Amino acid sequence: MTRTIFSTATSLNGYIADEANSLGWLFAVEPPDPQDQLDFLAGIGVLVEGSTTYEWVLRQEQLLQNPGKWNEFYGNRPTFVFTTRDLPVPTGADVRCVNGPVTEVYDELEAAADGRDIWVVGGGDLAGQFLDAGLLDEIQLFVAPVALSTGAPLLPRRLESDRLTLRSAQQRGQFAYLVYDVARG
Repeated sequence: MTRTIFSTATSLNGYIADEANSLGWLFAVEPPDPQDQLDFLAGIGVLVEGSTTYEWVLRQEQLLQNPGKWNEFYGNRPTFVFTTRDLPVPTGADVRCVNGPVTEVYDELEAAADGRDIWVVGGGDLAGQFLDAGLLDEIQLFVAPVALSTGAPLLPRRLESDRLTLRSAQQRGQFAYLVYDVARG
């Protein structure tokens, strides 16, 4: 059964990007074992992200100039980018720009996932839209030993404890890794 998973890194005080929409602060922290990401990606069929996240990754990793890196990061998985604009796509990448409510695109996401899971890469508001629609099943957080003064919030929604069940808490390198099951609303 396809699940929708919001897996992201966050600062101690709940920001997923700084005031400049940068994740540079994150890369100053010693990363967890790369095998963890490979194991996670093995169960992922589709990536979903907002345009801010997508454009940051394109710039940061210079994926338009080095399109082969896209496959190194994400393989041949389709990536759906929620946007109202036409955005550049790295050569050879399966990037699909979509617009509208997540409920209108969800069947297409599920079909493209082909029995595997949907990864909501970011941002927090997009994950919140899946939550609002009752389509979010799991939240995975890598809590970094960093506090930011401001930025993009992890999940700009009110989410009460009656909808969350802590499944696991682990140390992964310098990160606290938390996994919550989300009761669909």
